[in-house]
Amino acid sequence: MARQAKSRVDERIERLPIPKEEQFKGGAHGERVTARIGSLLGIAFLICFITGLLSHLIQHPPEWFFWPSRPIWLYRITQGAHVISGIAAIPLLLAKLWSVYPKLFERPLVRSLPHALERLSILVLSGAAFFELSSGLLNVAQNYPWNFYFPQVHYAVAWVAIGSVFVHVAVKLPVLRRALTRGAEPEKPAATGLSRRGFLRTTWIATGVAVVATAGATVPALRNVSGLSWRTDKGTQKLPVNRTAVAAQVTRTARDPGWRLAVVTRAGTKHLTLAELRALPQTTAELPIACVEGWSQIATWRGISFPDLLRAVGGEPGADVRVSSMEKAGLYGSSMLPGEHTADPLTLLALELNGEVLNLDHGYPCRVIAPSRPGVLQTKWVEKLEVL
Repeated sequence: MARQAKSRVDERIERLPIPKEEQFKGGAHGERVTARIGSLLGIAFLICFITGLLSHLIQHPPEWFFWPSRPIWLYRITQGAHVISGIAAIPLLLAKLWSVYPKLFERPLVRSLPHALERLSILVLSGAAFFELSSGLLNVAQNYPWNFYFPQVHYAVAWVAIGSVFVHVAVKLPVLRRALTRGAEPEKPAATGLSRRGFLRTTWIATGVAVVATAGATVPALRNVSGLSWRTDKGTQKLPVNRTAVAAQVTRTARDPGWRLAVVTRAGTKHLTLAELRALPQTTAELPIACVEGWSQIATWRGISFPDLLRAVGGEPGADVRVSSMEKAGLYGSSMLPGEHTADPLTLLALELNGEVLNLDHGYPCRVIAPSRPGVLQTKWVEKLEVL
């Protein structure tokens, strides 16, 4: 009875006007095309995953993790590579899905249990990839049409995506090896659509255009030709602002004439006025500020280096320092500045930006700027430093 029922279902499916896999004759559909695009897509995913993992570890460091303060542009490069590889993966993913599109019409739908598991893993991979790329793109645009906490969910799904990629590669390894190591074949004219070479060429061009159009946010040399780049030097004091003083609800406390910076050490707590901070030795440094959304910008900062500040209050450079902001409601109202950075003379408690007193939106009266750190950890509107 089961065999008869299955036979009847198969007959009904056959009668439906559903295309068959063999009907797709275009040059875009084939092992070699899928293997080539899939290889580049896998590389893009791997770069995106590794650099994203680094960013997560910098923001939530376990005890074993170490992140250097030099070179000063290191985080700028890794996070820029994260966003650029994610942008490049979008046209590559669409092209790969189109190249395997005929497989949706493969008959029978399920040939065996391993075949069913393979198709299920592809469904998981596609869903995770679409979520990661679409949510990452919306994050770059700072558009959040959801109620969940983006970094946490994006990080969790990244593990699902990269795990699915490894499973998929393992299953398809014989096909990949055959497609990529096979000698050159004369290209047959495509029955419809682009030829194989034409489809690949179009994919590479689309990927290149997507990268160049957005990479200017990270790569200064491309800024004038990146029509879709975001967060350039058009903000106040020639620097973008992600979170304003109004949004952080600190306008009144930051302008308070009675403001004092509290510095807590083992010897006690010292309170320093803005005038006393300005009387300390000042350091000027050219440092990039790099945001998790991928944009970065070099600026000239002036303030007290952390080694000088710690010595002035009786502390020692190289100690971990907890930095607290006047902002109380935000997720980044405090940050931990590790000893690697507090010992670096380029880590500043900044009072000026690009030759001017800090604008209120940039952290007045003082903020942290440290080399090779995410922008979310460059705490603004500082009110207290605790030497641990």
